[in-house]
Amino acid sequence: MKILVVGAGGIGGFYGAQLHQVGADITFLLRGKRKQLIDEKGLTIETPKNHFTIFPKTVLADQLEPIYDLIILAPKAFDLADSLNSISKASSHGMILPFLNGFTHLAVLDQQFGQNRVLGGVAHIAATITESGSVKQLNEMKTLTVGPRNPNQVAVCQDFFQLCNKADFDSFYRDDIELALWEKWVFLATLAGATTICRGSIGDIVATTYGKDLIQQMFHECCEIASSLGYIISDQARIKSLEILTKAGSPFTASMLRDLLAGNKNEHEHILGELINFAVKNSIECPLLKIAYTHMAVESRHQS
Repeated sequence: MKILVVGAGGIGGFYGAQLHQVGADITFLLRGKRKQLIDEKGLTIETPKNHFTIFPKTVLADQLEPIYDLIILAPKAFDLADSLNSISKASSHGMILPFLNGFTHLAVLDQQFGQNRVLGGVAHIAATITESGSVKQLNEMKTLTVGPRNPNQVAVCQDFFQLCNKADFDSFYRDDIELALWEKWVFLATLAGATTICRGSIGDIVATTYGKDLIQQMFHECCEIASSLGYIISDQARIKSLEILTKAGSPFTASMLRDLLAGNKNEHEHILGELINFAVKNSIECPLLKIAYTHMAVESRHQS
């Protein structure tokens, strides 16, 4: 299986490098400066346990050919259009595997490539690119979930899942992959909403008198929105998410908070705004999500 990974950021860089380590045929599509850096010094992955450097195959957009069986997309949601443009010379062939936050990107990809070519994927990792260009994993979480959205995708999903099983991260196969996407979305919207409103970690929030209640209520709002669209978050998934979201002393924050504090562009429109749009269409009350979204909208105006 020939795999093209678009970019070498927190998701693409980390998981692409881990798959490269176990012999997968990985090529990274990079921009000029990033390509030059990785070609000369390699792609370094820093984890809480160890560091390693790979020297993978790299390519620029104008060098692409339609030779890849799988194209992995993992940009920030606001960079999706640019990523799709960058793969134009390769995207007439192969399956598309997106690892983006939210859910609405699937409609965009389905329209461009057809639903038969668009798989489902969920990545759980906190990672960032350091000043030296390394990909740094910020905590122990490193999970990849894949699954087919229709029967003709089963074979390629299973082949990719078998590759993932060899690599140094937790991998899961889900037949109900769209539900898995919603499970992540409700988790991430709660994490992002709470930590950006409070400008603090989960541990900081739950240490206050009403912090835990705030997080639980925001999570409930998110689950109600998912349920209104037919995606019922199971009791098991709710319990697991809330254990993480209300853990005392946890340093966990959302990347949206890190982007906010750094003055970077963020995904509030895609993680919070699009979720609220579904709520409005289905008459679901979500006051806490609206506060979180409004806060981020104001902050983003000030930064622009």
